[in-house]
Amino acid sequence: MSAVAPTAAARGRNLAGVWAFARHHVLTIYSLLAFTYLMLPIGVVIAFSFNNPAGRFNYVWDGFTFNNWRNWDGVPGLRSAMVLSIEIAVVASLLATVLGTLIALALVRYGFRGRGVTNLLIFLPLSTPEIVLGASLLTLFLNLNFVFGFTTILIAHVMFCISFAVVTVKARLIGFDRHLEEAAMDLGANEWATFRKVTLPLIAPAILASLLLCFAISIDDFVVTYFNAGPRITFPLFVWGAARVGAPPQVNVIGTAIFLVAVTAMVGNVLVQMRRERSSART
Repeated sequence: MSAVAPTAAARGRNLAGVWAFARHHVLTIYSLLAFTYLMLPIGVVIAFSFNNPAGRFNYVWDGFTFNNWRNWDGVPGLRSAMVLSIEIAVVASLLATVLGTLIALALVRYGFRGRGVTNLLIFLPLSTPEIVLGASLLTLFLNLNFVFGFTTILIAHVMFCISFAVVTVKARLIGFDRHLEEAAMDLGANEWATFRKVTLPLIAPAILASLLLCFAISIDDFVVTYFNAGPRITFPLFVWGAARVGAPPQVNVIGTAIFLVAVTAMVGNVLVQMRRERSSART
């Protein structure tokens, strides 16, 4: 009896210790589980980029190989689709970021008639289903007799990317200290010099984040592009078409490469911001 009692007490202490650990780390455990759940599909894409499927479908693991990476453009039409997606994403993200930054500056800095309506119109593409945007743009281009191709895809991507750019830059401008600009102008700088040497460097992280966000959204878009691409095939359209007859492992290779580039750019942006914060703290 005396041996049973210490054993029960020890078990009670162990359970109490486990409960205390779980109670104090429940948020950490939940975050790790949620992160694992989000990263699991990406892990599958990366793993199957090294698969050597026996048939057309890359759904069952058949063996490890590097041939998919060596011959990433071995599937007909894949290279041209990827090049078109990159071209559209680069141009659309640059145009959307420039226009979005100017719109955000106007909305935050200046009061004008129709400001509230403009804010509402900026947020509409964010809340409107993509299929509605795609069908609406298709109707517009048909009525204007546009030739579907690079131009229509670019206009469509710039249209829905501007909203993301405005929201990102606007969030930085709302917390911007206007006294820094006033101090620069008191020291003799004109409006352009103040913007170039004070305002622009301080909002540069938001502009870069907006650029990366617009690039990621543009290169990934399928629904709006499907309505307005015409005969041109972007990478998402190529994946959709290939999946109907058998998805080649090269699709996983391109997806993995895009993911790695995006993560590298994001980490680089964070490191640059951290370096700037350390340098400003020293001075």
